Amino acid sequence: MRIRPYISNRDFDEIRKWITDERTHSLWCANLIRYPLEKKDFEDKLAEMAQKYGDNPYVATTDEGKSVGFFCYSVNADTNEGMLKFVMISPEYRGKGYGQEMIALAVKYAFEITKADIVQLNVFSNNTIARKCYLSAGFSERSITDNAFRFNDEIWGRCNMAIRKS
Repeated sequence: MRIRPYISNRDFDEIRKWITDERTHSLWCANLIRYPLEKKDFEDKLAEMAQKYGDNPYVATTDEGKSVGFFCYSVNADTNEGMLKFVMISPEYRGKGYGQEMIALAVKYAFEITKADIVQLNVFSNNTIARKCYLSAGFSERSITDNAFRFNDEIWGRCNMAIRKS
C-alpha cells in the first residue's frame, strides 16, 4: 500500500461510490458535507479545511494503484499534534486489514515527515468497527463526548483517540 495526494479528477468519482447511504455518510463526515456527496461540495470543504487548518487530502492505494482509502491530515504547529479527518475505506476493502495499514502509514507520515508528537482523530462511539481498527493501529481513547451528534432519531457520542510517538 502507498499513500499519495488526492487528485480530484482522478479520485472523486471512486470515493463518492464508497458512500452507500446517508448513515454511512454521517458516520464519515458528521454531515459537514451535504448528502448525497457532490464534487463541488466536497472540493469546497477540502479547500475550507486547507485554509483553516492546513489539511491535505490523501488517497491510499494498493501497490497496483487501486484506490482503497481516503483521509485528510494536518498538524497544529502550536501543539505539534497531527489530526486525521474524514477517514474512510472502500466497502470492497473493509474488514481486510486495509484500514489498519492505511492508518499505520498515515501515522508514520505524521511522525517521520511532519514530526508530530501525537496524532489524534475523532470517531463516533457507535462506529465500533472503526474504533476497533484504530485501537489495533495503536490508538487509545482519550475522551468521550456523549450526545455529540444527532442522526435521525439516534444520538451518537464522539470518541477522541490518539497515538503518541514512541
